[in-house]
Amino acid sequence: MRAAYDQVLVNVASLLKQAGVDFGYLYEEELYSGALIYDLGVDEALERHARKVYGLLKKRGVKKLITVDPHTTNMLRSVYPTMIEGYDLQVQSYLEVLAERGLKPARNLAGEVAIHDSCVFARYEGVVDQPRELLGQAGLTVKEPEDAGKFTWCCGGPAESLYPRKALANAQRRVEQLKWAAPDGVTMCPICYVNLQKAAGETMRFQDISHYLRQAYGPHKDVK
Repeated sequence: MRAAYDQVLVNVASLLKQAGVDFGYLYEEELYSGALIYDLGVDEALERHARKVYGLLKKRGVKKLITVDPHTTNMLRSVYPTMIEGYDLQVQSYLEVLAERGLKPARNLAGEVAIHDSCVFARYEGVVDQPRELLGQAGLTVKEPEDAGKFTWCCGGPAESLYPRKALANAQRRVEQLKWAAPDGVTMCPICYVNLQKAAGETMRFQDISHYLRQAYGPHKDVK
C-alpha cells in the first residue's frame, strides 16, 4: 500500500511536468493539512495548526498551491480561509490544473472504469467534470454507478478511526454499487482507495486516477 501511495506522487509529478507546470516541493518541511482534526471537530487545535502551516508557506514565498488529494484541497482552499484573516493562497487540485492546461493524451487507453467520486471533491470543491473529461479523453469509457457526482456514496473512510465496522459496511455497500457499473474502479482520494480496496478484496480492482492518467498522458520514463 505504501508503494502504491508513493507511486501516486510520482504519477502526479510526471503529469504536471508533461503539462509544462513549473512546481516546487517542501520535502521534509511539508506539514499535514490537519484534515482529521477538522473531521473530529477539534477546532482550537486546528486553528493553531492551520496558522503554523500557513506561516511556513508564506515564509517560503508560496503564492500558489497544487494539491494532490481532495482533503488537502478542501482544507487549504475552503477551511483555512475561515480561520486566518488575510489568507491569500491560490489553491487548485492537480486534476483541475491538468484539465485547464488542455493536456493531450499521448496514448489511447481502452476499457471501462467505474468512477467513484470523492465526497470532498464533489460536494465541497466542485471537482466533478474534470476527472471524467481527463479519463474520457484518454480513451476510457467512464461508467457511472448509482449515487455519483455530488450525490456520491461515501467510502466510509472519515468514520474509520471511530467506527471501523460502520466504515467497512459503508465501503462494502459502495463496492456493490461500483461492481454493477464496471469490474475496474477508479478513485481520486487515498482514503477512498484503501477503504474500497479493503472492502472489495479480490472481487474488484481499484486504481487511483493518476495511474490511468499517467498511462495516457505521461512520458514512459519515471520522474527523478
